[in-house]
Amino acid sequence: MEKKILIWIIIFAFLGSIGSIILAIGFINLKKDRQKSLVSCLVAYATGTLLAAAALGMIPTAISKAGGKTQSVMAFFLGGIMFFFILEKLIIWRHCHDAECAVTGEAAAPIILIGDAFHNLVDGIVIAASFLINFTIGIAVSLSVIAHEVPQEVGDFAILIDKDYSKKKAFLYNTLSGSTTIPAAIIGYFILETILIAIPYVLAISAASFIYIALSDLTPELHQKIGFKYSIRQLILIFAGIMTMILIFLLKSIME
Repeated sequence: MEKKILIWIIIFAFLGSIGSIILAIGFINLKKDRQKSLVSCLVAYATGTLLAAAALGMIPTAISKAGGKTQSVMAFFLGGIMFFFILEKLIIWRHCHDAECAVTGEAAAPIILIGDAFHNLVDGIVIAASFLINFTIGIAVSLSVIAHEVPQEVGDFAILIDKDYSKKKAFLYNTLSGSTTIPAAIIGYFILETILIAIPYVLAISAASFIYIALSDLTPELHQKIGFKYSIRQLILIFAGIMTMILIFLLKSIME
């Protein structure tokens, strides 16, 4: 059973990193208008999956596995949000979904790659912790990771190409920075398996990263599109993301 969990962790760590990069290449090859439209839709959908996975799955499960120690779990959740805020201030943690980003100049590309490597490393630990808690939570969290990784990788590709990187070089560097998810997931699995008591608190910090990404990075981008048509489309896609997570959790309940 333990080997099966590790295999699932590796599969979804691969899909959340290299798989997302491959999907991002497909977006990059589309026409600019089509690309922006689809990425915007994916950002809205990812917002819903991240919020629902954290609020309906990760936090309640963390509290349950911690023996009902709500205050302790929420203290780690709050600490996680502050941690990611500080990282973003240091320009280590950053998400961008097009070429028009705050980081400019020659340093932009290295900063993006370093930030992406660190972010993917965190994703690997999140995937490992979620599967060790519960298979259903693992699936829900992994799908949320994939949903928000694709638009991020599209943005990274766009900026690297804008900085005169060839598509081949941009793919190589993005693959190297994105591949940190896989070793992080494997190492996370072996470490967390030996200290099971820490998993609920790691899950609480992971939920903080999901909420932070959704509200700090993705939601402001959605507000850049104004108008009734855009707002309705965004709401539908956000609710679609939420419903995807709800259906996964309901399926778990039915199977039990």
